[in-house]
Amino acid sequence: MLLFRPKVSGLRHVPTTGPVIIASNHLSFSDSIFMPLVVPRKVTFLAKSEYFTSPGLKGFIKKLTFIALGQVPVDRSGGKRSEAALITGLRVLNEGSCIGIYPEGTRSPDGRLYKGRTGIARMAIESGAAVVPVAMFNTAEIQPTGQVVPNLRRVEMIFAEPMYFTGDSTDQAVLREVTNKIMDVIAAISGQVYVPNMYASEAKDAIMKSKAENAGDFE
Repeated sequence: MLLFRPKVSGLRHVPTTGPVIIASNHLSFSDSIFMPLVVPRKVTFLAKSEYFTSPGLKGFIKKLTFIALGQVPVDRSGGKRSEAALITGLRVLNEGSCIGIYPEGTRSPDGRLYKGRTGIARMAIESGAAVVPVAMFNTAEIQPTGQVVPNLRRVEMIFAEPMYFTGDSTDQAVLREVTNKIMDVIAAISGQVYVPNMYASEAKDAIMKSKAENAGDFE
């Protein structure tokens, strides 16, 4: 960790007790490594279940890595499965623990900040947890997608003041409003270009489609 000379601001904003949701932008796999190392309490991430079931030696090593990082496997593929992920998160929060969430749902494909998923709002309202927005810097350069060995570069994190929310957790308008407020703070402290009308997964699909079409032009 010292090799990356972490620069951390606002860590005092993370409550030392009680339920906490750390809501971060997501640029690289290494976000889940660097951020928990500086937070003075255990951070549990709700990780995609596929990370724990990949075949072969590489899959086994990946599974051990995620377990060591304190990550909990959840199926986030939609419908009742997404509901199970929310229930898991609420269970962890109701135990007074701290969880880490990437509201965008997946890594940004181009460094921009994308529309947040509303699951974080529901968990915040129903648990009464403090939401601490976080901005990660340089992690995409430290470990680009697909690269195993990280590059040496300084990592930076900014923790904003905790946010608290109340309201009707069954009202989609309320959930969207709360989620947007969280994303607005992340955008402000990260300085990223914010795309509030598109999910990161949609942006990834659009980029892949564009690459496929461009490749077809040369066939």
